[in-house]
Amino acid sequence: MPNAENWQGDVLRDLRGGAQPPAQGQTGPQQQPASGPAGQAPAHGHPQAHQVPGAGPQGAGAAHRPVAGPGGPAPAQAPAYGYPHQGPVPGLAAAPAPAGPQGAYAAAGHGQRPRTPDSKPAVDRQLSGTGRKPRHGEPFSARALRAVRRTVSSSAAREVAEATRAAELLQQPVTTGRQIAVTSIRGGAGKSTVAALLGTTYAHYRQDPVLFVEADPALGSLPIRLGAESLRWTTGDVADIVEPQMSLLDITGYLVQLRDNAWLLPGSQGQIGAMLDTRSYERAMVALRRYFGVAVVDCETLPAEVARVALSASQARVLATPATLDGVSSTFAVLQWMKGLPPHMLASTAVVITEQAPHSGVDLADAVRTLEAAGPSVHVLPYDRHLADGGRIRTELLAHSTRQTASRLAADVFQLSQKRH
Repeated sequence: MPNAENWQGDVLRDLRGGAQPPAQGQTGPQQQPASGPAGQAPAHGHPQAHQVPGAGPQGAGAAHRPVAGPGGPAPAQAPAYGYPHQGPVPGLAAAPAPAGPQGAYAAAGHGQRPRTPDSKPAVDRQLSGTGRKPRHGEPFSARALRAVRRTVSSSAAREVAEATRAAELLQQPVTTGRQIAVTSIRGGAGKSTVAALLGTTYAHYRQDPVLFVEADPALGSLPIRLGAESLRWTTGDVADIVEPQMSLLDITGYLVQLRDNAWLLPGSQGQIGAMLDTRSYERAMVALRRYFGVAVVDCETLPAEVARVALSASQARVLATPATLDGVSSTFAVLQWMKGLPPHMLASTAVVITEQAPHSGVDLADAVRTLEAAGPSVHVLPYDRHLADGGRIRTELLAHSTRQTASRLAADVFQLSQKRH
């Protein structure tokens, strides 16, 4: 257990090598997943298109979006992500459902798999009516004023050029699946919100499947942010199920399907006391990353053990911090200690300062300069009324500045992940 008086030192010590490495490696897609049964796949169709963070011209994302007709053929087995796919993504066209999990597990010679967990709603039905109607991220007056400015200035052309550059960066092919870990120093920093915005942006621009992994089983909010209606299989469950011969269609039978060819692996079913150990996390990630071009991991807050393992195994890291003096100060201290780690740790880290209220408690410009002096790139996620409501993120309701920040952050973090294999 970490020392409560010097938890920051524990973080650094463990990242230097204190956490036990996986027995078969953790970062390469060539590693073999743990054995388990094939899952029953849901019916697939063409993913619904919707407005996304940082969307520029329609062609920027649409030109790279896979199109699979509802009656098109589906390959029997999805290839590993040793190269980017050309054409439709496997598993999106309708295909006969594979054998059920019990039958597949028995056919593989494993006997009967433990009972399938019951599906549970992401939000308790007694609370489903408490949420208010989603608000737009910015007032109507601000939207109207920006529209007027666009018509009388060259800002529209600049925005289109910026969105195009971001799309080009986000659509770069990958030779191995990229893991991006999002964490924070303490709760309430907006890390699940940042993880949701990142993954949604990748899912819009990229043609390969995107995976959201919730490595925060202590009542994490990622499923709610992504609009998941029900939860069944968790990260701990899948760790002992995935087999090397399983196709993407089999794998997605254990995941929650989202929009734009994205999938969610929850950390729990909303139950207090659910735990996720590092061994299960390692097995699940080694097995799953070969199927997905990008995996965004919503970690526990530091210095939790799973969060430390996720940070060390990822190609890029994002630290979310609230726009408060306490939050910025704590993050600066951690960045200073990270200088004693291998250089790639700090070089592939980005910081996001999240505004939780209309007026921040710190000078944002000064906070950015201070944190950037420690080494990482720093982004400010401005206050957004829609995000502040805490429910499902509807990208068409996000403020214009929020969408721009999400695109810039996603492009920056993706570039950082490309620098380390």
